[in-house]
Amino acid sequence: MSQNVLFISGSPRAAANTKAVVNVVYRLLRDKQGNAQLLDLHRHVLPLFNGEPTQNELDSVIQLRKLVQEADAFFIVTPEYHNGISGALKNALDFLNGDHFRNKPVAIAAAAGGGKGGINALNNLRIVLRGVQANVLPSQYVADPNQIDSHGIFIDEAGVNALQSLVQDLISAIKVKEGV
Repeated sequence: MSQNVLFISGSPRAAANTKAVVNVVYRLLRDKQGNAQLLDLHRHVLPLFNGEPTQNELDSVIQLRKLVQEADAFFIVTPEYHNGISGALKNALDFLNGDHFRNKPVAIAAAAGGGKGGINALNNLRIVLRGVQANVLPSQYVADPNQIDSHGIFIDEAGVNALQSLVQDLISAIKVKEGV
């Protein structure tokens, strides 16, 4: 399998917990598959989407669309802000459409507070991804802050195992898409 998987860290924060989750799954999938890229919405700053055609000419938008178009599958991690995905992630997705995501497998996870934290963001993300015709996997993961140490390292072994299972689900979905 030599498919290109794009990992998206959907937080605009420099020290975001989403990065700890992305780093784990990036490593897990890269070890199995080898062709993985990372899009960090803290570093890849986009203008506020306004639908004006002139935005299509901006380097940041061109680069975003190129990364997404070239990807065969995605692993998207979002924080939960007020029961939804981050504004940075929604803004990035607003620059995209079905031509970028149609029938491509997408694994999703959230990094949020304990209890029910993260579930609403994942439900919100599913709705947005349905709008761009992505094939979102039924399984998902929510990381709790206590699974991440003060240096931004994911330290929970059971959580790593659950993420490994989600990565395996994504690999299986890629194989189905390929007809393998």
